[in-house]
Amino acid sequence: MDDSEPLYSIGDLARRTGLTVKTVRFYSDRGIVTPVGRTAAGYRRYDAGAAARLDLVRTLRDLGVDLATVRKVVERELSLAQVAAEHAAAIDVQIRALRLRQAVLAAAAERGSGTEELTLVHQLARLSEDERRRLVEAFLDEVFHGFTADPQFAGAMRSLSAQLPDDAAPERLQAWVDLAELAGDPGFRAYMRQLVADEAAERERSGGAAGVRRDLAATVGALVAPAVAAGVEPGSPQAVPYVTALDAGCAAFLGPGGTSARRTRLTGRAAQLNDPRRERYTRLLAVVNGWPQPPSLAPVLDWTVRALAAAPAA
Repeated sequence: MDDSEPLYSIGDLARRTGLTVKTVRFYSDRGIVTPVGRTAAGYRRYDAGAAARLDLVRTLRDLGVDLATVRKVVERELSLAQVAAEHAAAIDVQIRALRLRQAVLAAAAERGSGTEELTLVHQLARLSEDERRRLVEAFLDEVFHGFTADPQFAGAMRSLSAQLPDDAAPERLQAWVDLAELAGDPGFRAYMRQLVADEAAERERSGGAAGVRRDLAATVGALVAPAVAAGVEPGSPQAVPYVTALDAGCAAFLGPGGTSARRTRLTGRAAQLNDPRRERYTRLLAVVNGWPQPPSLAPVLDWTVRALAAAPAA
């Protein structure tokens, strides 16, 4: 030691590092910071290197590094880079856990959940990526069973798959919980299964891939959207040309019979497609997958039902 180098008492080190005297003494007693000598009265004295070590110790402890690891870094048994990498990974795990808690609590607060529902929400949120994938696959397999040989239905099945990353933001995680609950609802599964079956029948009547390219919902949307955008009232004279266009544009989907019979079938299908559960699934799916929100079909489907009900008998 250079005799000209200043020495510091425990109190001096505390003032230099912003630690308490008790904390400096604690680190000294455990050999993390060692004195270079003692006064005649037996008081410990430290050099500038001890102050630098204490600064490092304080930084590592503030970052959540345990004392045993701090000792290894100070004594150069571990590199700072190794410790930083390990603790960055640990913090990632903590962040995911906190996001999970936030999503579960937010869902519980929004729903006013009871004990059983809170437990279910927590279980759904804790599923691994592989378990989440299997849950949605089971739902889609049931909905599209027997129809995936048709490339259009195979594509629709892929487009309804949820891909939630493990590091998803809280709003995506909460949307996943809601989507998983909806996908597990037997009533919703049966409803979606019926939608697919009805669309398959309509595709067969309309000629499938070789015939009409749009499905019924897309056709109705294309024909009615201008009326909705223009503010045309469903029962007004201005609505008649749009209803006539619906008669012509949707006839291929609706099977044999006169105009009146086809309008009845179209009214039923538009009402079926307008089930809020279908739209809720697509909107939750967009949040989970990080996609833009799809446009709502509800206004055009509602307009169609009302316009067909108000239209004069054909």
